[in-house]
Amino acid sequence: MTTTPTRHTGLTLAAGVLTGILALYIALVAFGNITDFGTNQQFVRHVLAMDTTFHDKDLMWRAITSTGLQDTAYVLIIAWETASALVLIWGTYLWARRRSDLARRISTYGLLMLLLLFGAGFIAIGGEWFSMWQSKAWNGLEAATRIFLFSGVALIVNQLPPREREAM
Repeated sequence: MTTTPTRHTGLTLAAGVLTGILALYIALVAFGNITDFGTNQQFVRHVLAMDTTFHDKDLMWRAITSTGLQDTAYVLIIAWETASALVLIWGTYLWARRRSDLARRISTYGLLMLLLLFGAGFIAIGGEWFSMWQSKAWNGLEAATRIFLFSGVALIVNQLPPREREAM
């Protein structure tokens, strides 16, 4: 069975554009982390080591000081960013091809991947577990919150149901 692509509506265009912007963003982040490995490697090392926090003895047991474990965490972050970028690029492509149902599903996966990375990874684990909020020098909570919120808005737009006349 062949389906004829429908014209873009404001909603599908918005969903595609938001997905595309986040695909571009996370692709550039992953590319930057791969080509300039050392810059954010230092960020991850300092956050995990908790060496710029208040050094509260009740919290410092959480610190990870092994550079091997720190670097493993950083490589896993980069792999997750790269996978997220690829999924979101695919979702953007599907929105452009007017394959709304599949685009919505694939984009949802990619956006949830970003929400997990920035919400669970950077805000919850980095911010709270490793007390990143205490650091003046190595605090990425503002940037993580910005991308978390932007991804959440994009997810909401992706999930809005089309009006009946637009679905036909």
